[in-house]
Amino acid sequence: MLKNNNINSSVIIANYNNSKYLTDCFNSILNQTYKNIEIIFIDDGSTDNSLEVFKKYQHQIKQVKKNRPKTGIPSFDQTLSYFECIKNSSGDIIHFCDSDDFFVENKIEIITEEFSKNKNYSLIFDLPILKFENNSIFTKKKKKFFKNHWPYFPPTSCISIKKDKLIDFFGFISNQDYPDIWLDFRLGILSQYIFREYNVLEKNLTFYRQINSSISSKFNYLSKNWWLRRKQAHDYVKYFLHKNNLKYKKNFDFYLTKIFYEILK
Repeated sequence: MLKNNNINSSVIIANYNNSKYLTDCFNSILNQTYKNIEIIFIDDGSTDNSLEVFKKYQHQIKQVKKNRPKTGIPSFDQTLSYFECIKNSSGDIIHFCDSDDFFVENKIEIITEEFSKNKNYSLIFDLPILKFENNSIFTKKKKKFFKNHWPYFPPTSCISIKKDKLIDFFGFISNQDYPDIWLDFRLGILSQYIFREYNVLEKNLTFYRQINSSISSKFNYLSKNWWLRRKQAHDYVKYFLHKNNLKYKKNFDFYLTKIFYEILK
């Protein structure tokens, strides 16, 4: 175990209709090797039995009520839910966890150690372990794309970030435009171009479910929606760089994406 057990961690869980996965999610955090953890849960108006599952854990997990109505934009509703949790958290480090995902048992210990060794890091991504509905798993490695405006950013549940920095971040990423650009990408772009204080840790520490009914399943690799969202990602990066007075230059991936976008839209 770490000697640095005095570092507080908050794991924030945003849920909407994921009752069948909540037990795995909760237990994976409660059973972490690192023990200085608070768990904060928020439900975004689930219509399944999510809250019944939560009641079994209500003495171990803090629930936060969502004070704002839904925007109708899932990506932004998720961000608002997480922000409510952050406001009610006390940890030095915030770990995001979508309610259908779960952690390997020593994830928080490993991440805490990385922050302890590297004081300049504000944000650490770990890598996902893809878990499919047939229970097969695939360990995902860091992708090496041709030169692009952005590197590979792992999904939201792979993000751990210092709380004091995260509060600053929200002022940069709260734009409701670009509805298919989610929190993980926005935080990645912000870290890449503005704060430059992040690391993609080459360790697979998060089980990332691949569910046919999830929103992310609409964006399967090289599908029509994948290309449409990729075009939106380019538009978001252009908007972000211009807003922050940074140089933007179209590249090969932009033109390739634009071709497919015009064909498929």
